[in-house]
Amino acid sequence: MRAIVEKVKNCTLYSEGKLFSHIDNGFLVLFGVHETDTLEMVSHFAQRILKLRVFRDQNDKMNLDIQKIGGEIMLVSNFTLYGRTKGANRPDFTHSAKPELAEKIYNALIDQLEKFVPTKTGVFRTHMDIEMTADGPGTFLIEEYSTTDAVY
Repeated sequence: MRAIVEKVKNCTLYSEGKLFSHIDNGFLVLFGVHETDTLEMVSHFAQRILKLRVFRDQNDKMNLDIQKIGGEIMLVSNFTLYGRTKGANRPDFTHSAKPELAEKIYNALIDQLEKFVPTKTGVFRTHMDIEMTADGPGTFLIEEYSTTDAVY
């Protein structure tokens, strides 16, 4: 699993040109599933997102997690996070999970995150436009491997 986590002041998502969801103050999470990822990995991955201490405290230090600030999450499925460009100009997506597996894992991650913070989503397998006001710099990569020797 791989996620690009962006701190945002707000984020609005359109699916097929229509307004679908909006958040204020939190994370835009672009989430990709690798072909070897499993449902058993989801709970730990959700906690890594939730415990990411990147919001400023009263001393202006990046020390607070999303729950402490009362933030929201916009979770967007993004198979292109596993696009390989090594030696090619056209990305190779063969290591991205098949849609059936990716959607199960994506939905399980939604369920885990919603237990702790308001979570909005994109629409799986559609074209989406995302508008956001970044709060940063504040862009973080979170990865979880299905085996200890996996190389994506």
